[in-house]
Amino acid sequence: MRLTVGQAVVRFLASQWTERDGAEQRTIAGCLGIFGHGNVAGIGQALLQAQRTGEADLPYRLARNEQAMVHTAAGYARMKNRLSTLACTASIGPGSTNMLTGAALATVNRLPVLLLPSDVFATRAASPVLQELEDPRGYDVSVNDAFRPLSRFFDRVWRPEQLPSALLAAMRVLTDPAETGAVTLCLPQDVQAEAYDFPDALFAKRVWHVSRTPAEPAFVERAAEVIREAQRPLIIAGGGVIYSEASAELDRFARETGIPVADTQAGKGALSWDHPQSVGGVGSTGTPVANKLAREADVIIGVGTRYSDFTTASRTAFQHPGVKFVNINVASFDAHKESAHPVVADARAGLSELLGALDGRRFPAGYRAAVASWQETVDKAYHLGHGPLPAQSEVIGVVNEACGARDVVVQAAGSMPGDLQLLWRARDPKQYHVEYGYSCMGFEIAGALGIKMADPSREVYALVGDGSYLMMAQEIVTAVAEGIKLILVLVQNHGFASIGALSESLGSQRFGTSYQFRGAGQDYDGGRLPIDLAVNAESLGAAVIRCRTIADLRDGLKRAREADRLTVVHIETDPLSPVPSSESWWDVPVPEVSSLPSTQAARETYDAAKRDQRQYL
Repeated sequence: MRLTVGQAVVRFLASQWTERDGAEQRTIAGCLGIFGHGNVAGIGQALLQAQRTGEADLPYRLARNEQAMVHTAAGYARMKNRLSTLACTASIGPGSTNMLTGAALATVNRLPVLLLPSDVFATRAASPVLQELEDPRGYDVSVNDAFRPLSRFFDRVWRPEQLPSALLAAMRVLTDPAETGAVTLCLPQDVQAEAYDFPDALFAKRVWHVSRTPAEPAFVERAAEVIREAQRPLIIAGGGVIYSEASAELDRFARETGIPVADTQAGKGALSWDHPQSVGGVGSTGTPVANKLAREADVIIGVGTRYSDFTTASRTAFQHPGVKFVNINVASFDAHKESAHPVVADARAGLSELLGALDGRRFPAGYRAAVASWQETVDKAYHLGHGPLPAQSEVIGVVNEACGARDVVVQAAGSMPGDLQLLWRARDPKQYHVEYGYSCMGFEIAGALGIKMADPSREVYALVGDGSYLMMAQEIVTAVAEGIKLILVLVQNHGFASIGALSESLGSQRFGTSYQFRGAGQDYDGGRLPIDLAVNAESLGAAVIRCRTIADLRDGLKRAREADRLTVVHIETDPLSPVPSSESWWDVPVPEVSSLPSTQAARETYDAAKRDQRQYL
């Protein structure tokens, strides 16, 4: 079949399917893109031709920012449990390199996204072309080489003959739960428009089976032996539990063994917050209950977690002198972390096999009174009555109460991820969507767009601070153009609340974290900047509801839920309002020497906390 490379890419992607447990779905459900001279006559023309002729089913949606469209694809992929994703096409130069941050986010979070950045002329006939990087070390280098360390698979298609192998390799990685992440296929702009006689077999329907990797029996038995000998085990549920749809297996494992279950940011919702064995988030922003259990645990059972520094409280969370780790993970790389007894397996399969090997071993549940006491603390934080501006914990409480069991809350950066892991009561494995692997400011609105595209039956609430909003709000326009309803809760506190609090704790006195004019001393301590983000959102096509009080917010969320289009609910909060302590730590270095007394005091606190840090060998 004689097609251009661009046309062949579109036809191939439209024919790829993913299957797990007998259920099939599209591997690439659509394409997001912004066209420039690098791709308008290649991938752009191919998408137009497919739409007009029906020769390939690959829906196209116009994005407004290249980084944001990768976030949208990542949100979509996570909502689909990594079984389906979106492709993203961008023009040469800045259009393509704008996707770098999105690529890093996808790979850090182990989320499949397909990136199709345009590239320089393969023929070099017109070099240097507009936006080409001229590297004296070689003519085969372009700005797109920056994608190499950020991608789980990278290739540049210099010739049409190379396309089939590149496309098949891309699908292999996108559908491999242990190896997935950003996949980048660079397409020189002249090659995109070049014709070639591709084999018909390339465009036949192809189904990629996603297996439930079973555990090797010997590893299961060794892990079970460690757990049987434990006195105070603790389960840490990560994102792998949710991606493998293993909540029922985790529920059974926890109920039959009595072992408490803490969760990570990616794993929250794996068990409902009111499950008898649920003790909430663990680590730097976890609950005091989970962190006390973590300090005392002699065996940690990690399921589908990669043990980020927030989960381990920068390796201070697990203080038992003889603590051992058992890790169930589909990726060998993660299963072996913390010198663990590894069970390399799909989370659902691994939990079932390990439970069977425990021979009915059950552990006493001495933590339920502490959980009940903690929930009283959460209730107080949700109904704090703080004034004159409300506290952020009150905003979270109202949103949590407004959310139905199947609705989704979206967040990524600032102070809210910590407050959410500490306080949010998740009732569904897909209700809590906080991107905290890369914690990328600006993810919230774009990610919410992808989540809603993946499951239109759910209401999607994006909690976004003014810092993240100012980084990337353009996808409001995309959502409005596509008729996609989102509820955006815009929390304005006139600065960077999270970094402000961190700065103060580190002795840096909230320097450079407020949206204020310069004062007499040239610091940002003058009057507050006259920023009205509600007006900005309205100018982008959103309906806007302004709120002053928590009662206003409760009413505004009710109205937003009843609306039929994207609605922004705006409220100002006090950035200095209190939040309960996690009774944990996070390693952010403080200068060893300083002339500032605040920094000197912070260094003493840092040195004291650092003494609890350890390697688990």
